[in-house]
Amino acid sequence: MRKSPLGKPDDVVDRGREWSLLADFLTDPDPAMRLGIVSGRRRHGKSYLLQALSEQVGGLYVTAVREEGRLPAIRRFSDAVAIHAGLRPGSLRLTDWRDVLSNALDVTARSPHPLLVIDELPYLLQHSPEIPGLLQQLYDERQRGARTDAGPGPRLILCGSAMSVMHELLSGTKPLRGRAVVDLRLGAFDYRDSRAFWQIEDLLTALKVHAVLGGAPGYRPVAARPHPDDGFDIWLTRTLLDPGRAVYSRTETEYLLREDPRITQHTLYYDILTAIAQGATTPSKIGAALERPRNAVAHPLGVLESTGYVRREQDVLRVRHPVITLADPVIRFNQLITMPQATAVEQGFAEQVWQQASPTFNSKILGPHFEDLARDFTRRYAHILLPGGLLGPVGTTEVADPAARTKHEIDVIALAAGERPQAPRARIALLGEAKATVARQGTGDLERLERIRGLLTDQGYDTTGTTLALYSLHGFYPDLTEQAARRDDLLLVDLPTLYGS
Repeated sequence: MRKSPLGKPDDVVDRGREWSLLADFLTDPDPAMRLGIVSGRRRHGKSYLLQALSEQVGGLYVTAVREEGRLPAIRRFSDAVAIHAGLRPGSLRLTDWRDVLSNALDVTARSPHPLLVIDELPYLLQHSPEIPGLLQQLYDERQRGARTDAGPGPRLILCGSAMSVMHELLSGTKPLRGRAVVDLRLGAFDYRDSRAFWQIEDLLTALKVHAVLGGAPGYRPVAARPHPDDGFDIWLTRTLLDPGRAVYSRTETEYLLREDPRITQHTLYYDILTAIAQGATTPSKIGAALERPRNAVAHPLGVLESTGYVRREQDVLRVRHPVITLADPVIRFNQLITMPQATAVEQGFAEQVWQQASPTFNSKILGPHFEDLARDFTRRYAHILLPGGLLGPVGTTEVADPAARTKHEIDVIALAAGERPQAPRARIALLGEAKATVARQGTGDLERLERIRGLLTDQGYDTTGTTLALYSLHGFYPDLTEQAARRDDLLLVDLPTLYGS
């Protein structure tokens, strides 16, 4: 990875690409003002990253507060500007946002790397919707007035967790459209980085922790004791199933849903999330589960998708209704495990609830999550093990079997590099099946994939270079392992391989 012009602090874990992007933005010598947008889900580490960047160059970092009104916010921001300028709090008596923002940009301009960060901007927009328009005016003024012999112009970063609000800042006819040079959407750690961040030794424990928390780094400070390696069951009942902990899944889900101001009918949104968690994968099925027409769930589904809590996955080979799934592991855990037994959990019976929920966890959380990680492995790491190198689009599909009058669901399919999804006669680079069951995989699983490869060949797809991949949580029978050693078209991925151990 290219070295960043500003050294990344040791306490900023991972995030090398993101740090380099922001460092380039900050060290650009252009004298005109520049704007950057940083968005990301709650607990993804946005504030930590931006605070570190601001401290590195002596920038001005100010964060909005949800419960704060317009005038208190103006006074607090004014005090922050005064302190940054070396003045006493209260010495700047600014009364409107234009004066506050203009002074903030002028004060930071004294630094070799002038940086102003406004964190949690959506909270300000609830009472001061004029701020984007004022920033547009200030931006345009500083474009015209920039001297070529001057130092770097102001660098402004706007940050927030309400994903839909942040994305709309640059959309349509919004004032800031076309003015940002950085639009960074900070994601969670991938499953390997997450294991390293948590310092989990046991691979199965690491997988289970990721299945219930995902890769959001902000969960570790509030859920690291007891440590997951001390026993996953003990850790889980004392964190996600402990009403007294900040990471209690019911409370955390409420916080997550409150991030978007459009989510007001919480009962409807909870019902939709539960229906998806239970296996409803299309708008029609979700509506049927709620005994509502399909159109009644279209808008809330769109909101949940724009916030990143729900995702739509297209079939890689065929045009059909997209498959709707939950993107957030904490919400999935809450809807499937905590909510149905919330009363018992809050009365102190977390251990008993968790024991009873084990079948649900294995079938509806761990199994689907293992399939997700199999696809993630294929996107990120499988090219190292495959003769063809980098892959094209990765996802799922269904393959019709007319002779058997059935359809085969494919957990993992990857097209060859350069191929487009749903293109006829596409080259298929990989076909895979992922199983999180206790049973090991054997030659019967391989024969199923070989049959499916033959069906795809008959349907006109190019399978001459297709690798067959089996992903197993609990390994493989020896005869299958022996075959893999002799064949160059067979890839076996167990838990150590998944984690690169």
